[in-house]
Amino acid sequence: MRLSKLLWTLPLLALAAPAQAARLPDRPGVAAIAEKAMRGTGARGLAIAVIDRGKVKSVQTFGERNAKGDPLTPQTIMYGASLTKLLFGYAVMRLVDEGKVDLDRPIAAMLPQPLPDYGNLDAYGNWGDLKDDPRWRAITPRIALNHSTGFANFHFLEPDGKLRIHFDPGTRYGYSGEGIILLQFALEQALGIETGAEVKRLVFDPLNMPNTSLTWRPDFAANYADGWRLDGSVEPHDERERVRVAGSMDTTITDLANFTAALVRGEGLSKAARVEMVRADLPIRSRAQFPTLGPDAPPAEQPKIAAGVGTIVFSGPQGPGFIRGGHNDSTGNILTCVERRQRCVLVIANDVRAEASFPMIVREILGETGAPWAWLYGDMKFI
Repeated sequence: MRLSKLLWTLPLLALAAPAQAARLPDRPGVAAIAEKAMRGTGARGLAIAVIDRGKVKSVQTFGERNAKGDPLTPQTIMYGASLTKLLFGYAVMRLVDEGKVDLDRPIAAMLPQPLPDYGNLDAYGNWGDLKDDPRWRAITPRIALNHSTGFANFHFLEPDGKLRIHFDPGTRYGYSGEGIILLQFALEQALGIETGAEVKRLVFDPLNMPNTSLTWRPDFAANYADGWRLDGSVEPHDERERVRVAGSMDTTITDLANFTAALVRGEGLSKAARVEMVRADLPIRSRAQFPTLGPDAPPAEQPKIAAGVGTIVFSGPQGPGFIRGGHNDSTGNILTCVERRQRCVLVIANDVRAEASFPMIVREILGETGAPWAWLYGDMKFI
């Protein structure tokens, strides 16, 4: 969907002149916001980075990294969770710029043999389950990255544990880590790459991310974060041994701030590739992101947002923006950017309870953005 068509699906506010952007708070101001967030949610650890005009303005950490009370620092290793998907999307667009990937070429044309013939692979997915459904042939890198493969989030969430396609690929949004892993597998087969090393080459090294990896590194052991679940219990940090671009990344708030600044200003990407990442490509019609295969909302209740390549695109009082979250049982992450003045807020929490403060944090720092909080977090009660 090109911009001329998208204007019919985004809020009328997007057609108006953007509101004046608020002045970003200074470091003490961000500290006060973090204190409010932690007091209001009970969260034990929180990291916040602020980007302005495409440059990192501040990186701050608050609270603890473990039950012993060791402080969370800007160099503490934390889970990237599903922010991993966004960095993988950036890596794919680098490969597009290098002429190695075509976003709209079906993976069927990339693979040396039919996908179901690879069988069910523990390290990737249950591709053999698709042998009686030829619709897998329609899946492209774009479809995987904008979450319209038709897969559930993961096959093991299906009642019978089998991978299946629930709707024609490319026709609607349905969040799926399975689709992202499929693209990882297809690229490895087609290009003969090792994904961890390739993402390091394309993203981590050029964007100054020395403490980021898609698998655990021994040097991370000196300063890493455990997490806290909703019930306040501690979740030990998992030392991931397998590259899973749906969410295996370990990183720091400092490294991710550098990535965020680069992304919002388009560093490392051609102009066309940067546009693809934040172009409103696929209108989203569901009331909430989860459950992933929920029905379309009535037209009047649809969120008027769209999927880009690894991003969710919205428009609000300050004009166009994009957002990407990450979550597991003990982690809550959110990256929110407005294109005007290249402003972003990045929040990484090693306590999932902090998610209830995310709209407040972003609003207090950036002003009202129009980010789709209700769609992202469903019926969560925010502070």
